[in-house]
Amino acid sequence: MLPLETLRAFEAAARTGSFSAAADKLNLTHGAISRQIAKLENWLGSRLFERGARGVSLTPEGQRLFLRTSEAFALIADTTERWSEPRGAAVVRLTSIPSIASLWLMPRLSVLEQGSTPLRIVLDVDSHQVDLAEEGMDLSVRCGRGRIPGRISLQLFEEWCFPIASPKLAKDIGQGAPERLLQYPLVHDSDASGWRAWFAAQGIDYRPRPQDRRFEDYNLVLDAAAYGLGIALARPPLTVNQLASGRIVRVDQGEALNPVAYWLDRPAGSPRPAAAELARRIARDAGVEAGAVEVFLQETA
Repeated sequence: MLPLETLRAFEAAARTGSFSAAADKLNLTHGAISRQIAKLENWLGSRLFERGARGVSLTPEGQRLFLRTSEAFALIADTTERWSEPRGAAVVRLTSIPSIASLWLMPRLSVLEQGSTPLRIVLDVDSHQVDLAEEGMDLSVRCGRGRIPGRISLQLFEEWCFPIASPKLAKDIGQGAPERLLQYPLVHDSDASGWRAWFAAQGIDYRPRPQDRRFEDYNLVLDAAAYGLGIALARPPLTVNQLASGRIVRVDQGEALNPVAYWLDRPAGSPRPAAAELARRIARDAGVEAGAVEVFLQETA
């Protein structure tokens, strides 16, 4: 399916007659606009622009598409402001997975937008890693085991995990040796490495079993634990609010370092000033030293 972002980039470039002007209008880079146009041309099998030294001009195929997209966007504008960037604020496009977006970013979003330079964060939630430059994303917050090729990455924080369950199930579990947890279903997301690391720290070799439960998103893992479906691992700081509310409780004092960490990513090249400012705010909230953040912002490849 053709992403709507490609039509958005096309419409802006056609209206302004310049990829650079379209980039400024949409708060993207020139390269991002160029890649979106190339994707659209490849998908349609037609050249839409003639490239020249003074800008770009539409081909006959481009003229026809521009007429149709202009009409479509005009209809959309009657009922939504989706295509209009907010005024009076620098727009930054930030992408993340659902669990990080809801459990870590959302509680901080208002504070992250405030400051000497007001920001407007457009949060894109996706379960899959996207090509940041191609999709016009300024920043990404993700969890993973290291850097991703083609991105500039900064480690935000690590997790020291510990077992949690519903208050009712916690009473049944009680206190004792860590082996007692194996009497109950263990809940994890698509990666069970956290449980393997935790049991290894207790001197136990753990492998997922048929009675254990797997959910693709960590939000569902927490829900499953809260509803008494099994024991999950707390992943601070994602679970701070859940623990504080009493919805889930700690059931063992053992801790282990999760093999995955949290990362702030950006596309290669120089970030826009608004994106750089948001990166500083996110990193500061995560406890990253200012010097490391500036190195992250200065890297180009």
